[in-house]
Amino acid sequence: MKTLFRPAISLFILLSLITGIAYPLLVTGIGKAVFPDQAGGSLIVKSGKPVGSKLIGQNFSDPRYFWGRPSATSPQPYNGTASSGSNQGPLNPALTDAVKGRIDALKAADPDNTLPIPVDLVTASGSGLDPQISPAAAAYQAARVTRVRHLDRGVVEKLVAEHTEGRQWSVFGEERVNVLQLNLALDEIR
Repeated sequence: MKTLFRPAISLFILLSLITGIAYPLLVTGIGKAVFPDQAGGSLIVKSGKPVGSKLIGQNFSDPRYFWGRPSATSPQPYNGTASSGSNQGPLNPALTDAVKGRIDALKAADPDNTLPIPVDLVTASGSGLDPQISPAAAAYQAARVTRVRHLDRGVVEKLVAEHTEGRQWSVFGEERVNVLQLNLALDEIR
């Protein structure tokens, strides 16, 4: 029996050292060397303090700010440890009620807005953490932000254009606007 345990325990210790220590250290080291920003969480730092990540949305509800895509994480919105979709299908009454509530909130915040509401302002993404919205969603909110902040519409539209990212490698995805970066730029103005 002892002859069976010794090789099994030795193999367990060896594989634990390789897969539990050596491999993670190697991959982390390569990640930090090749992609230092991403390996560090893509943090946005203002005045020496991290204010968020470029990769995870934040909950903005003040009318002075652009609002991001709704989060599907609960109980706390944009909780990176609870990343998941809502798993609610299009016929689910809970999803219908949530979308109606989000539409009502958008209309209450800007009752004079007659533009069609972009779908990304009323539905969560698959991860529930998206930090970006479509340029259409930013354009929908521009009038409200302009009015509440007492800014010139051209200034806000210019900021949106400056913070609009193109398709990845000009092929994948759609144009998008990072909400946190846009709102930080707004705060720098007023």
